Amino acid sequence: MTRQFIFFFILLYATSFAQDRVTGALFATRSEVIAQNGMVATSHPLATQVGLDILKQGGNAIDAAIAANATLGLMEPVGCGIGGDLFVILWDAKTKKLYGLNASGRSPSGLTLEYFEEQGISEIPSYGPLPVSVPGAVDGWFELHDRFGVLPMTSILKPAIQYAEHGFPMTELIGMYFNGGVSRHLSNGFPNIEDTYLRDGKIPQEGEIFRNTYLAETYKKIAKKGRDVFYKGEIAKTISDFIQSQGGFLSVEDLSNHRSEWVEPVSINYRGYDIWELPPNGQGIAALQMLQILEGYDFSNIPFGSAEHLHVFTEAKKLAFEDRAKYYADMDFAHVPLNTLLSDVYAEKRRGLITDRASAHKAGEISSGETIYLTTADKEGNMVSFIQSNYRGMGSGMVPPKLGFMLQNRGELFNLKKGYNNTYEPNKRPFHTIIPAFITKDGEPFLSFGVMGGDFQPQGHTQIVMNIIDFGMNVQEAGDAPRWDHSGSSSPTGEPADGRGEIHVESGIPYKTVRDLMFRGHKVGFGLGYYGGYQAILWDGKNKVYHGASESRKDGQVAGY
Repeated sequence: MTRQFIFFFILLYATSFAQDRVTGALFATRSEVIAQNGMVATSHPLATQVGLDILKQGGNAIDAAIAANATLGLMEPVGCGIGGDLFVILWDAKTKKLYGLNASGRSPSGLTLEYFEEQGISEIPSYGPLPVSVPGAVDGWFELHDRFGVLPMTSILKPAIQYAEHGFPMTELIGMYFNGGVSRHLSNGFPNIEDTYLRDGKIPQEGEIFRNTYLAETYKKIAKKGRDVFYKGEIAKTISDFIQSQGGFLSVEDLSNHRSEWVEPVSINYRGYDIWELPPNGQGIAALQMLQILEGYDFSNIPFGSAEHLHVFTEAKKLAFEDRAKYYADMDFAHVPLNTLLSDVYAEKRRGLITDRASAHKAGEISSGETIYLTTADKEGNMVSFIQSNYRGMGSGMVPPKLGFMLQNRGELFNLKKGYNNTYEPNKRPFHTIIPAFITKDGEPFLSFGVMGGDFQPQGHTQIVMNIIDFGMNVQEAGDAPRWDHSGSSSPTGEPADGRGEIHVESGIPYKTVRDLMFRGHKVGFGLGYYGGYQAILWDGKNKVYHGASESRKDGQVAGY
């Protein structure tokens, strides 16, 4: 056998193998992690180990989630921190019930829509004091801890405090985002950036040790004095004084009046599985609306990654996002017709609008923003689906002096046009992109999961659900499979410029699919870095073990014991 023939045979085999992968087989970059006693999956290996250590010390999944989040607020400030908000779906093993927590903050009471009109501001700016809303994360920690936690908060925050004092090495991907975020805010001239995030006048690079002693002191105060030191005490005053000195409106009263809200998760049944999301002001029900539409298609006859798969998915997304733009908002201020939006009758009606051609896209897009998602599980069977963010990477650029964290810019997502559900009002929670998810089957936990990335999140949730249920992928493979994202090309009015938007595909989507989508009238291109991050823990009730997965595109890790 000649060398040329051997080479040709290998090439032919490799080509057929790659084509076989399009069916949904063999996408996983690594094996699932399987363990009996507990599991933690986060976007940073050291944060995962912190959560696992908490479990081994006798803490439960709730304690581990808080500890991991505090660590990520230090180690991944490009995606989260106590200047931001959080949302949780939690399976409680004792009551065998799901609980939802909305720990998002509200707009300043002293800032009105008329102020923006008087200043000639048509959109809330991305950075500076005006997009800052009340940070809800710390209150969220204590709501979770007071109701379900086991270990004292001093023990839970201790690992993050130690890392903040003694330092940790900057990882590759986080380091890249950190350099970009810090450089941006330095160029904007915002105060306290250099003092908090630079060392010897330089931005820490990959592998270099980073410390945040200011954050260590803030965590110590929170651990010792509780949530009130943040919302009513010295930290609250520092935040308020700083924001008002910068021309903003957030006050001590706004912080003092803050409260998280326990909410009932909402669900639809998708082929025998109950898919759970939180109600608005988040966008979780967009994933449920998409799945309701897609359940009407037989994916046993539609291959994974085919043009038909991506086409019907994208058309379902367009329809769900039209409703998102119209209805999703703080339900204390706006009527959101949940029952109608999630009904079979409405899904059938919307499905009837889908043809074999690309449709016009009528809903404006929300910009993507960095986020962290983590999930934890313990030996008692508790499982936590937990998402937290500052929005737009590090947040607003507003760093209160000597506190060690940046405040979020989530208020940017309010609409400044009158008459919309999400129109700006004082003391109102803005529309939110960050969403945790959960799946149960026959009243038992099945999967705690989330996917990061702004507008991509409901699309990512839907892809994960379909990968597991429709295409039979395991929990790691479901996250590693190639992804795609539909986004609009927005005009100045917020409407997509040509009505179709564009499908961005990862390299694993074959050229035949791209070509066939173009024949259907879709614009197709490639995107860099916004396909989200993914963590998941699956409960195998038959063997009584957890299966875990983490995002191969980022720095994350899943570990169990």
